[in-house]
Amino acid sequence: MNGIKLGVIGAMELEVEALRAALVGARSTQRASMTFYEGALRGLPCVVVRCGIGKVNAALCVQLLRDLFGVTHVLNTGVAGSLSAQLDIGDIVVSSDAAYHDVDVTALGYPAGQMPGMPAVFPADADLIARAQAACAAVAADVHAQVGRVVSGDQFVAQGARKDVLAREFGGLCTEMEGAAVAHAASVNGLPFVILRAISDKADDSAHMDYPTFERAAAARCAAIVEEMAARMA
Repeated sequence: MNGIKLGVIGAMELEVEALRAALVGARSTQRASMTFYEGALRGLPCVVVRCGIGKVNAALCVQLLRDLFGVTHVLNTGVAGSLSAQLDIGDIVVSSDAAYHDVDVTALGYPAGQMPGMPAVFPADADLIARAQAACAAVAADVHAQVGRVVSGDQFVAQGARKDVLAREFGGLCTEMEGAAVAHAASVNGLPFVILRAISDKADDSAHMDYPTFERAAAARCAAIVEEMAARMA
C-alpha cells in the first residue's frame, strides 16, 4: 500500500501516548489546541493526534489532518461502552460503519440519527476493516473481536435503559463520543477510514465504576493493534 500516510486519532491522552512514543523521527505541530506528531510508525508515514473528547473536536481534527498533513487514510482508536451481550470488557470492535445516536430531525421526516443531507450511516473502508481484523488476530488472539456498527453522541452512556435504546434503534455494537464524527468528516473528504474500539465498560449502570478501572488496559490493547496495522501497511 505505497503512498499511504495514516492519520491516527484518539480522544484522550491514554489512547495515543503509546503510539506517539513509538513514532520514529517525530516532529510536532500545534493547531486548534491540538498537537500533531508526524513521523513513522513501524515504517509507515503517520500522524498521531489527541483530538479531545466529543464530535466537534473529532471532525475538526480530521479536517486538519487532511488539509495540513495530507493524510490518505484515517484510523480512530480508543475505548467504548459495549451495547452487545456478546462483547465483554477488553473485547474489540472494528467498525463496519458509524452512526450518530444523538441527532434528531425526526420532526422533518428523517430517521433518528440521520443528519439532513448526509447518509444515515458512514461505511468504513473494506480493506482497512480486513487489516484491522488481521491485526487483532495477530496481537490479541485470545480476545473476542467483532465487526459492527459504532454509534456516537456527545454523552457518556451509563444507564441500562439508554443502552437498550441505542442497541435496539441504532443497531450499535458499542457507543462512544467521536467515531461517527470522524467517519462523517473522513467520508466527505473521500478518506478511507476505520474505527477501532476496545470495550472499557458495559454502558449501563455499572459504567461509572468499570470505565476508570479498565480504560487504560483497553486503550493499550487498541494501541498494540494499531501498531500491528501500521507494520502490515508499510
